[in-house]
Amino acid sequence: MVQFVALDTEAVRHLQAGGADANGHIPERHISPGSGTPCRHCLQQVEEGEPFLIVAHRPFPEPQPYAEQGPIFLHARQCERHVCHSEVPQVLVSETYIVRGYDADNRIVYGTGKVVPTELLAHAATQIFDDEAIAYAHVRSAANNCYQCRIDRD
Repeated sequence: MVQFVALDTEAVRHLQAGGADANGHIPERHISPGSGTPCRHCLQQVEEGEPFLIVAHRPFPEPQPYAEQGPIFLHARQCERHVCHSEVPQVLVSETYIVRGYDADNRIVYGTGKVVPTELLAHAATQIFDDEAIAYAHVRSAANNCYQCRIDRD
């Protein structure tokens, strides 16, 4: 079994309060068009007309060659963190996503990355976790490689 894990609340509250992102910039504030703005904390779409933030995010503890960084969206208001469970979060609405495994040193484990249909994300992660070297996996956009959420062993 696996668990889909949203961003940590403390880190998100820092950004929602105007704290610096991974590039040292304050979050950009925008208004949601109603689709394509998945919050990485509650793992829900930001509703049409609602303010949201665009921030640079590095879902790794420190910079290093494999520490990918990119844009993510967050509600501008405080929202509740997604409760971890094994079901694919409803916010993942694209047909496919990338699933990629990382080791305990936060390095990509080559051969684990693949584009999979959304309904098979949990199954693909379970297969990746057959390799004991895998500490966790990421779900990333198949089109833009944007970070969506983390997957941990249950």
